[in-house]
Amino acid sequence: MQLREGERVLKVFHHHPSPFIWKVLRIIVAFFPFFFLIFLFQNSLEVKYYLAVHAMVFIIFTVAILYQSLVYWLDKLVITNQRIVYINWKYLTVRDESEALLNDIQDIQTHEKGLIAYFWLFDYGTFALETASSHLTIKFKNAPDPEGIRQYVYHIRKQ
Repeated sequence: MQLREGERVLKVFHHHPSPFIWKVLRIIVAFFPFFFLIFLFQNSLEVKYYLAVHAMVFIIFTVAILYQSLVYWLDKLVITNQRIVYINWKYLTVRDESEALLNDIQDIQTHEKGLIAYFWLFDYGTFALETASSHLTIKFKNAPDPEGIRQYVYHIRKQ
């Protein structure tokens, strides 16, 4: 993302950590059987094979966690004094970048999940922004406090 002349970053939003933690827990649960099988067969394998298999599973596990961490950290919603830019990393090699000028914003919608959204741990949802052309919709899923983001955008638009 290149800033334009006279443009400055006001705020950057990353995804809420709760969905990321759930993804990491799913990875841990998915790899648990492999580590358990390695543990069960440790006496029947030679030491060098045991270490090789253990290292291979651990490396794949670490790569899966690092991949999820990087995609989580690189996705962001950047609000500047002129526009809103959403940088979405689908994979480590595929990045989508959408932008909307603050003057072109027609509608902002938020979606949170009921009463549990009042607790910080579950205060996340979807922030959707539509522009005047209605061809561009920025949809930032797992946004922390989507209602707060909407109020912030309305606040800077008035200035």
